[in-house]
Amino acid sequence: MSKARIYMDWNATAPLLEAAREACLSALGLIGNPSSVHGEGRKIRALIESARRDVAALCGAAPANLVFTSGATEAANLVLTPDFRMGKTPISIGRLYVSAIEHPAIREGGRFPADRVSEIPVTQQGIVDLVALESALEAHDRQTGLPMVAVMLANNETGIVQPIAEVSRLVKAAGGVLVVDAVQAAGRMTLSIEELGADFLIVSSHKIGGPKGAGALLARGEILMPTALIRGGGQEKGHRSGTENPAAIAGFGAAARVAVENLEERMVPVLAMRDRLEQAMVALAPDVVIHGRDGHRLANTSFFTLPGLKAETGQIAFDLEGVALSAGSACSSGKVGQSYVLAAMGHDPGQGALRISIGPSTSEAEIDGVIAAFGKIAARRRLSGAAA
Repeated sequence: MSKARIYMDWNATAPLLEAAREACLSALGLIGNPSSVHGEGRKIRALIESARRDVAALCGAAPANLVFTSGATEAANLVLTPDFRMGKTPISIGRLYVSAIEHPAIREGGRFPADRVSEIPVTQQGIVDLVALESALEAHDRQTGLPMVAVMLANNETGIVQPIAEVSRLVKAAGGVLVVDAVQAAGRMTLSIEELGADFLIVSSHKIGGPKGAGALLARGEILMPTALIRGGGQEKGHRSGTENPAAIAGFGAAARVAVENLEERMVPVLAMRDRLEQAMVALAPDVVIHGRDGHRLANTSFFTLPGLKAETGQIAFDLEGVALSAGSACSSGKVGQSYVLAAMGHDPGQGALRISIGPSTSEAEIDGVIAAFGKIAARRRLSGAAA
């Protein structure tokens, strides 16, 4: 009899919540187009608007300022554009500044030409270099348009939380626009677009236990908005045309409702399990490097390097032990490559690192299973080193 597998890859995608599954199935049973004015259309429109309120509440934003998309990548491509409007007045964005540890969806620069995207370095602690950002903004040529800055709230690999309020202060002093990727932070820490000082937030359904295929761009206000990426019938107030996906959106809303309930309390045992796991890893392999351990991280994330064990080898070894984890970001078509996040932090990216990410339904028994697997892999590494 094969033992149950252990899922430790919540940052790649969280397990689908039962409430989200039920919401999806219920929505699939409805007929009608949400843009239709008859009763069937109004019913499914009401479902979408209810989900809009729930996702907005998770982010401390106004429902009217939320645009549903097919995912976070589309939301990033919608907002990362040189062309904005303030009401009916065209507004030009001259340059995009992104931190060196941004998700590929942000690093690619959206609709900005490559020569209008600048990278801001991070410190060895994985925090955006505020001095470098301030210098870049001071040197920005306002004749080309406003500056836009994109900095994630929490890194998808290390879990390190960025000082967004300080970033916002610098961006506002420069008259710029701040975009915050909150994909990993949503559902794991309290969010407020106002308190962060962000102009735009990006969130994703499947990172919080909703279905894949839904995301959202949230704006602080209704006046400043990017030009549409997908044009057509004018859905989502003209910001994102195309008939909405009611099933995915309903599941997204249900997941958001679950996520916002007792959020801080639910993360307390998650943090305790993560810390217990890391303490055990250090005891079993004192030379293990846990990246960002001394900084402010998400409670659910551990990103570590075991010297002498390459990331791809480690990922396979854990998989054979029945443990699913990642070697960095899981959004590169299954590739296991060098971590640009580690490189940006000044570490040798050649060996790479492994990421364990957990959630509220992770059990103590599963943590025990991961510790046991880690012990076996660390022991084999020692024997291999002795044989060499």
